[in-house]
Amino acid sequence: MLKVPPALIEKYNQLLINSETQPKEYPAYRKWLRYYLDFCKKYQHGYADIKSLRLFVDKLKSKNQDSFQQDQARKAVKLYYAGLKEEQAQPPMPEHHPPIIMPQVREERHSYTIDENSDLWDRAVKALKNEIQVRHYSKKTLKAYSLWVEKLRYFAKDKNPETITVEDVKAFLTFLAVKKKVSASSQNQAFNALLFFFRHVLKQEFGKIDGVVRAKRKPYIPVVLSREEVHLVMDCLQDPYNLVVKLLYGCGLRLAECMKLRVKDFNFDHSLITVHDGKGTKDRTVPIPEAARGEIEWQIRHVIDVYEGDLKKGYSGVFMPNRLEGKYKNAPKELTWQWFFPAKELTFVADSNEYRRYHLHETHVQKAIKRAVRKSKIIKRATAHTFRHSFASHLLQANYDIRTIQELLGHSDVRTTMIYTHTVKPKT
Repeated sequence: MLKVPPALIEKYNQLLINSETQPKEYPAYRKWLRYYLDFCKKYQHGYADIKSLRLFVDKLKSKNQDSFQQDQARKAVKLYYAGLKEEQAQPPMPEHHPPIIMPQVREERHSYTIDENSDLWDRAVKALKNEIQVRHYSKKTLKAYSLWVEKLRYFAKDKNPETITVEDVKAFLTFLAVKKKVSASSQNQAFNALLFFFRHVLKQEFGKIDGVVRAKRKPYIPVVLSREEVHLVMDCLQDPYNLVVKLLYGCGLRLAECMKLRVKDFNFDHSLITVHDGKGTKDRTVPIPEAARGEIEWQIRHVIDVYEGDLKKGYSGVFMPNRLEGKYKNAPKELTWQWFFPAKELTFVADSNEYRRYHLHETHVQKAIKRAVRKSKIIKRATAHTFRHSFASHLLQANYDIRTIQELLGHSDVRTTMIYTHTVKPKT
């Protein structure tokens, strides 16, 4: 954090006293000024540049600061600007210090609330989200790509997006690798996000980028638990997390796929579970683990009890995927659409003024597994995805065909499945 010169603090305190600010707000104003000056130094923005204030408030928004905090920070910085305008130029401070007294700040053609380049960037980011949603990419892809475009925006200091060039992208990728020391996967994700942005939003060809080497990912060997370690973790879990892990390990499901299971996805006649909208929005079927069949049937009875209780309370049903609710009005209240792992509490939807049931949140499962791993005292770094790795590795050890494992895992390319050949002991 930037150390604010004592002379500036003294002057700012005087500005606070002369302003209409309540004394109880003085510490918060001084805090926002320190954050603002540190932000300007970190991202190389002008301390007295009005545009810097808008960028600073945008940064607070990205950090999920509420509107009150944003407004308070804006007032604190504008008070600092007011102090700059009151005085004439004085002997300059060292470059690494923010200005204490400067000539009057020149007003730009637009104020910080009406910035032409900012509007262009906002429209560009919105267009990016539209292009991703049209292609039905996942929400995680939408979030990641939008984040990298916003990072490029800050790096380019709100330069007009239509004038962004490959040289700017090259400098940004170099900055990520050299200054930020991001991992190879993060650098490649940034490259793919900006490639998509150039092609589908800016309607430009990305061209060849010379001078920036795309980092190659190192061969990754997934963590795999033995059968004994899997049972140790399961023994330390309570319902419904115990059943979640049994499905992750017994079916090779991803955590998100497991959480999105509904009652209609279970076919006990054929002992199959249908996984809808997996990675890449693909569907597949996996066998029901016979060892967990009794617990699965008990869980469905529990879901029915929760469902009937919610109907008596007059709740509005479960959340539906995409626009299915518009097509099937009564589907949210039908038993077949109920979540297999319902959330413990109802969710209030402010727009429609109703209560709805969501599925068990992924973070709750992740935290429960983390506690169970710690309690079981195994010496491997196991997560929810580790049970999917263990499922594939144990099938490979049992001499199952690699193509069969590929189908069960839902991999598009068998080369992805081949990674598990490194997790089993060679027999040659």
